[in-house]
Amino acid sequence: MEPTKEQELRAKVKKAASEYYSEVFGNKRTFDYIPPSGKLLGEEELLNMIDASLDMWLTAGRFNKEFESKFAKYMGVKHALSTNSGSSANLLAFSALTSHKLGDRALKKGDEVISVAAGFPTTINPIIQNGLIPVFVDCEIGTYNIDAGKIEEAITPKTKAIFLAHTLGNSYDLDKIIELSKKYNLWVIEDSCDALGGEYKGKKIGTIGDIGTFSFYPAHHLTMGEGGAVITNDSQLYKIIMSFRDWGRDCCCPPGKDGVCAKRFSQQLGNLPYGYDHKYTYSHVGYNLKITDWQAALGCSQIDKLDGFLEIRKRNAELLTKLLSHLEDYLILPIVKEGVKPSWFGYLISVKEDVPFSKQELVEYLENHKIGTRQLFAGNILRQPMIVDNDINFRIANSSLMNSKDLKEEDYKLIPNTEFIMNNTFWVGTFPALGEEEIKRIAKTIEEFVKEKI
Repeated sequence: MEPTKEQELRAKVKKAASEYYSEVFGNKRTFDYIPPSGKLLGEEELLNMIDASLDMWLTAGRFNKEFESKFAKYMGVKHALSTNSGSSANLLAFSALTSHKLGDRALKKGDEVISVAAGFPTTINPIIQNGLIPVFVDCEIGTYNIDAGKIEEAITPKTKAIFLAHTLGNSYDLDKIIELSKKYNLWVIEDSCDALGGEYKGKKIGTIGDIGTFSFYPAHHLTMGEGGAVITNDSQLYKIIMSFRDWGRDCCCPPGKDGVCAKRFSQQLGNLPYGYDHKYTYSHVGYNLKITDWQAALGCSQIDKLDGFLEIRKRNAELLTKLLSHLEDYLILPIVKEGVKPSWFGYLISVKEDVPFSKQELVEYLENHKIGTRQLFAGNILRQPMIVDNDINFRIANSSLMNSKDLKEEDYKLIPNTEFIMNNTFWVGTFPALGEEEIKRIAKTIEEFVKEKI
């Protein structure tokens, strides 16, 4: 069959774009400054984005449908829903659990949610934004995840959910958390934004709780520039999450499509008149958090490369461990527990107490030697302006309800490992654009610093 004129022109545009990519981006990147995170894009991503542009479809379309299908298949779940960021994924996942459609299991204002203070704000923000009470349990040193042995003592009759991030791709104790969720009838949201592709006892991280969330920001395991996803095996939750993502509407029609439910003009919902257009019927106080097809086109190419990306991250992390293991009198290197296969968003290092240098000194030395570092995000979020400068209710495990205006220095002693993480922990990069040369340079610079100090 002869190609159409449109197909011929599209092929010419993509051929020119391929030549452009080869000329402008084709050479291997070298690093003067080694960043802690970054994207790795190829010709396929550029061609997919151009293909989407030539469609002139401005919102989610054929590429989004393809990406959601690919992502669900990769994760081994029934449902995957794209959204415009990992933070939005967290907001959607948590907001969905407040839906009236969940009956007695719906989260309500004043209910408590188990989490940690060492992490990224947007794991905590949806709890506060929905009027619930975050309950902060201390973390482990080495995995930097929640100390699962301390969760049960933090549970009260008001506790209704557990909402935790897998720290930098290293899984927490999901056996214990699922056991507690069943015992106390708790929802579990796995914030897997930093853990795509990681595994816990042979199961993909993000698939074990009720809902999993992911981020596709350029720092993450695959990128759409901006973007994220929510996954679940629960068809009711999927429909609720979609409603919250799509303005809160009751209808499940994708953009540009009508009548998918075949009940567009044959329902009576709320106090609306019978037959009111289902496309303009709203069952939740929702948002518009969809992505564009350009983003989805990028994701379709990236997901095909994901396993290769993960293998490079693993190789980089293992090389760092090998090269730094002789410094364990001074540094704490990451701990991986039995049954966990991390996806290595970054490589966490802690400076031990009572050594002749501080984390701050080491971080500044690395940055001055053109090696990028990052903190474990908020460190201790209870010390952040977002908490102390606002009127926020919360609990620290084994304490009564507190308000941010009443925080005292002694309160932070209730989560000593979180305080240690804030003061002693940082991370360096493992992302797939880094090769053996860069990893050796990172390790050598750390070694040279330690030798200077001792």
